[in-house]
Amino acid sequence: MTIELHTWNTPNGRKISVALEEMGLPYKVIPVNISKGEQMAPAFLAISPNNKIPAIVDPDGPGDKPVSIFESGAILLYLGEKTGKFLPKPLAERIPVYEWLMWQMGGFGPMPGQVHHFIALENEQDRAYGLKRYMAETRRLYGVLDRRLQEREFVAGDLSVADFAILGWAWRHPRHKVELSDFPNVKRWYETLMARPATKRGMEAKLD
Repeated sequence: MTIELHTWNTPNGRKISVALEEMGLPYKVIPVNISKGEQMAPAFLAISPNNKIPAIVDPDGPGDKPVSIFESGAILLYLGEKTGKFLPKPLAERIPVYEWLMWQMGGFGPMPGQVHHFIALENEQDRAYGLKRYMAETRRLYGVLDRRLQEREFVAGDLSVADFAILGWAWRHPRHKVELSDFPNVKRWYETLMARPATKRGMEAKLD
């Protein structure tokens, strides 16, 4: 049964294409062109009430019934539960996965996203304030991640959905004006993930 991935070529979209490839799940991409406002279409609203990509439709959901899921973090947890992959069974081992997934959703996404926003502004005065504020916070978050990875290969121990979530945003580090060489543990982690064949396929999947 093929999962529908309704998405666009963004960090949040890449989280899911990487996870689907790593989990070996068949999927087809249904592009939602957010630059043209296609996320506002009633058909998309029916599966993503917040009008945000990505969303998935799994025809083989719980109880063998179709299910739709929106919000990238919820999608990652669902896929981990569905496959039993990249989401540990013991609660003690799940806790760091939950922590670092929520860290990404609450910080390492919204803050770099603000950098994306202010970089695009034409008014230099508006750009200067926003970039000073959000670039500083983005670099702080890279530092948090770097310290976390100092003594472990992946953020929660074994490779997990939390890594896929964070990778989606770390992928845009050039746009954040961040040199990974400034954060050597993040650089090592990033290169390790990007060298994985399934992750590579997820990053190269055509989402637009």
